[in-house]
Amino acid sequence: MKFISWNVNGVRAAVKKGAMTFFDSCGADFICLQETKATSEIVENIGWRSGLHVFANEAEKKGYSGTAIITPHEPLSVSYGLGLKEHDSEGRVVTLEYDDFFLTNVYTPNSQNELKRLPYRREWNEAFLARMKSLEKLKPVVFCGDLNVAHTEDDLANPKTNRKNAGFTKEERADFDAIVDSGFIDTFREFKQGKGHYSWWSFRANSRARNVGWRIDYFIISQLLRSRLKAAEILPEVLGSDHCPVTMEWK
Repeated sequence: MKFISWNVNGVRAAVKKGAMTFFDSCGADFICLQETKATSEIVENIGWRSGLHVFANEAEKKGYSGTAIITPHEPLSVSYGLGLKEHDSEGRVVTLEYDDFFLTNVYTPNSQNELKRLPYRREWNEAFLARMKSLEKLKPVVFCGDLNVAHTEDDLANPKTNRKNAGFTKEERADFDAIVDSGFIDTFREFKQGKGHYSWWSFRANSRARNVGWRIDYFIISQLLRSRLKAAEILPEVLGSDHCPVTMEWK
């Protein structure tokens, strides 16, 4: 079973750049998209092959945020958001339930320039983790997406110059520590350690070609799913967004 997550930075733009060729050939059971920047109707009808279910969540603000899961596997149930009014206007969460696990796709809010949204971001982090732990009481959980944080110094090329920037503050990293401390597993780090493994690059200064990037896209799983884990990878060769896809495979 193969899972793919990708912040496409606008699904229409990504498709125009050839993303559908990747989607059709990747062999994924689940494709999780973030920052679709489109209505649910647009995402559902953008050109998926027949036989796929599309579950899209859109923001109230047009052209902003948005998430979707595309899969041939019909779920037992579907939910959108966290079930909290203060967090559910931006289309950031889709959750599918299956017999033996939940799959949640998430686009975590960015703390923004001058960290003006960091207080809200921390409220979000707490509410999101509480939601994942609540689901985990019922069955194991997979969550994936753009979590907008580089967890450790190995997860970005220039840690020293970014300590007070969005995505690498001590507060955001502590909130990721809370995810791990609560028992969840960062799947990529089960297979690869060290620097140089990034999933997002600034458009500035030829950053992608120089691999001056950040690892901010993740697959996180419950401890009970560890025995099923076969692989977790980053696909920097796949173009079409400022992020690249990340993958997880199960035995």
